[in-house]
Amino acid sequence: MSAQAIVEKLKAKFSAEILDVVEFRGETTVTVKKEQIVAICTFMRDDFGYNLLCDLCGVDYMGQTPRFMMVYNLYNITTKERFRIKAPVAEEGANIDTVSSVWGTANWHERECWDLLGIKFNNHPDMRRILMPADWEGHPLRKDYPVQGPDREPYKGRLS
Repeated sequence: MSAQAIVEKLKAKFSAEILDVVEFRGETTVTVKKEQIVAICTFMRDDFGYNLLCDLCGVDYMGQTPRFMMVYNLYNITTKERFRIKAPVAEEGANIDTVSSVWGTANWHERECWDLLGIKFNNHPDMRRILMPADWEGHPLRKDYPVQGPDREPYKGRLS
């Protein structure tokens, strides 16, 4: 099925949730509201065969509102097609629902995203640090994190 047909079906089922659709260099990216991310990802897996979550990452757009963007890179193993879903996440509260019930691999991707950016995943089965020590303060991939580390420069961001 073509990316355009998938976008049309997404718009038909989740019309109020679609914020933007971008086609660039043969890749389609659909930006959706974060409140229905689990339902949208489940729809992508069940109806279109996107059975692999290649990557899940966060992007910090410090100074913009919303500050963060969650990016889900999906892959259909059978058809070898890729599709990207994005969901904006506000800095205040910085949380989104987990998709680990849709793709098991999301478990570790979400832990890494929380560890390095501070985006929390609601209902995650094991939300703890994965790369940084358990007692580490702050989130090193945030753009306001001190370049030299928290022990050498004052950290102006929130510690959570």
